[in-house]
Amino acid sequence: MTRIDDTPPAWDERTQLTTFLDYARDTARAKCEGVSAENARKALLPGSPLMTLSGLINHLRWVEYYWFQVVFLGEEDQGPWTEEDPDREMRIAVDFPLAQLLDEYAGQSARYRELVAGNDLDAKAKRTVRDGLHVDLRWILLHLTEETARHNGHLDILRELLDGTTGD
Repeated sequence: MTRIDDTPPAWDERTQLTTFLDYARDTARAKCEGVSAENARKALLPGSPLMTLSGLINHLRWVEYYWFQVVFLGEEDQGPWTEEDPDREMRIAVDFPLAQLLDEYAGQSARYRELVAGNDLDAKAKRTVRDGLHVDLRWILLHLTEETARHNGHLDILRELLDGTTGD
């Protein structure tokens, strides 16, 4: 697996926050390097039938969409989920090539990098979260770093079960 550097090029808060999110994103993509289309779709954990490499990458993509576009910018939610199928982004991922999902995730990450660069870290989200608070952009970056890092652990487990590949 490709080694990704998490050392920020500068030590201001914004650079540190965005470097760690990019590091987590790059790590997720690295966990998928060299995986066959068939293996990307395999659910290996009996109690988690939606937990596939493809499903996790698609989930990460749509989680970022939700926090940046729906919560922060206040746009209408156009995500694939429904009340009847709240995890649909993970279910439908197996219908797309992993390479496509990774490309879409990378492209979207680049757009969100620009969005973050153009907004103050103290800028409040247009929509509230569950407890009625308007989180700031800083909180969203921290949350997405945590979410991505947690799912990198899942990607790690799946990759090792698939073909024995391990990494940082």
